[in-house]
Order: sequence, then structure tokens, then C-alpha cells
Amino acid sequence: MPAPDVLPGFADVLDAAARIAPHAHVTPVLRSRSLDEAAGAHLHFKAEHLQRVGAFKFRGACNAVWSLADEVAARGVATHSSGNHGAALALAARVRGIPCHVVVPEGAVQAKLAAIERAGAILHRCAPTIAAREAACARVQSDTGATVVHPYTDARVIAGQGTAALELLTAHPDLDALVVPLGGGGLAAGTALAMQALAPGCRLYLAEPAGADDGARSFARGMLDHAFTPDTVCDGLRGTLGAPNFALLQAAGAEVLTVDDDATLAALRLVASHMKQLVEPSSAIVLAAVLAYRARFAGRKVGLVLSGGNLDLDALPALLPTATQGPPT
Repeated sequence: MPAPDVLPGFADVLDAAARIAPHAHVTPVLRSRSLDEAAGAHLHFKAEHLQRVGAFKFRGACNAVWSLADEVAARGVATHSSGNHGAALALAARVRGIPCHVVVPEGAVQAKLAAIERAGAILHRCAPTIAAREAACARVQSDTGATVVHPYTDARVIAGQGTAALELLTAHPDLDALVVPLGGGGLAAGTALAMQALAPGCRLYLAEPAGADDGARSFARGMLDHAFTPDTVCDGLRGTLGAPNFALLQAAGAEVLTVDDDATLAALRLVASHMKQLVEPSSAIVLAAVLAYRARFAGRKVGLVLSGGNLDLDALPALLPTATQGPPT
């Protein structure tokens, strides 16, 4: 396994798949005739909202935790996270029997904080900025000796996240396009590694909220552009694109598709009504991107990663339709 700050390769994705196999689910691929018709394409949904802790994040966290030597692991792990990565790292640490510390920003989704606590992590609260999160995480590391596992720039995390696409492309090697959400870029970068090795003719698209479009601006400039304040319902996609992630995505020729929140919430309702699946906005954005950029995907076989399903249940009335919908198709 490469050092946390070294770019991973496809071999690391394969190693991660073997390492996490005893602990992570192989998630199903879902289909919907009615959504195929709406998109004018053949859609294959990788159901990572059915992964442990309800998100793909368990893959990368599990790989990071189980790649540690015993004497290092005994000191525990630490991270900063708005929710899903924190819950994933906490569960992976609990499975291995080691401590886990998670720095959480004020204003994080309560359902995600509850999941972190249920998994047995020690919470450390901070101001809702990336700088505050990283400073607090550094203090925790200094105080405890824990190994910091960054939510998306850690090579072990990137390799682990790539196992979702590895499974998808192994089952469906003829996909023409892959669409994944873009926040910090851990899932996207891992997907790029798997796609380039298994389906080099496939095209990678990154669905990003218009209110957190540092990825789109970074690709347009050819350099990272973090001068923005995120404003989006997609709480899991508010992180800034990581440098190693950006490098891997550039090498893969990925394209960013920005989507406004109204389109994302409409897609969330479509997934709920036609597929009977509850996903979070950060996950539904992939379908929103396919529908918003319909011409790019018309007639093609498209893989979409439904990245997570940790919704705040109290928010459901505002997100889901009130009228009774038809049966799943």
C-alpha cells in the first residue's frame, strides 16, 4: 500500500478489494425502465447507499484501517468529517477493535453525527471551516498518537473507494460512461483508476453542485481553485477538491457537470418514487446530471454511483413527493 500522500494506482485498488472483502458488502446494481426512458439511456445504478454505514465511504475507511500495522493501529485513527466518512472510519475502527476520533463541524447533519456516535467514535467539535477541521484534527493526533485518515486525499482511502467501480465494471464491462458525485474527489479518483484499467474506452463524468463548483472552476483553469463558499443542499459535496484527486482526474480526462439543487432534489424524488430507494442529495446528483445533460448520454450504457443514503428523516417531508407514486419499474 502506498504512503498516504503518494498517488495510488490500479494495483492498490485490487489490493484494497482483497483487504476489505471480509468486511464490506458487494452492493447490487439496480435498474429502472422508467428512468431509462426519462434519460434516453441505459442506466446502471451502483447502490452504495446499501453499503455498511449507508455510504461508499466504508470502503476507503476500511482499507485504511486494515492496512495499518498492529502497533500503529493500537494508537487509533482520527479524521475530520461532516458525517459519512466519520461513521465509516468509526465502524472500521470498531471492527478492528481500535479507538477512533472524529472532528465534526458545527451544523453537520444530525443523522450523520448520530451514526458516528453509534459506531463508537469520540467526537470533537469545531467551527464549520476546512481550516478549523484540519487544525482540530492535528491537535487530536498530537494528543493521542492516532493515525490521521483524511476523508479523500489519503491514498489508502482513494484506493478503497475505487473498489465500487471495480465491482461495477467487472459486472458490466461494456459501460460507455460513468457518473459519480464530486466533492473532495476520493470516490471520483478511485473510480478513475478502476475505469482506466478495466474500461479505457469509458468516459468519466463528475456531478458537482452549482453551489460548490470548485471542481468545474479548477478544471477550467487547469489548477485548483478553492476560492468559494459552498452553498448547496448536498452536504457531502461541500469539501474542496483534493490535489492528488485532481491530478488523477485530469489524467483520466474526466469532465465536470454542474447541477443546481432544484434538479438534484427532483432527481432524489425520482429515485424514491420509481426505484423505491432513499438516497441523500449528494447521491441523487448523479441522476440529476444525466437528466440535465441528456444529449451527452443519449443511447449510451451509463453507470451511476448512488454514493449514500444517510438522509435526515425529519427532512423527508420537504424532499419527497406527497402524492402516491406508481410501482417500481
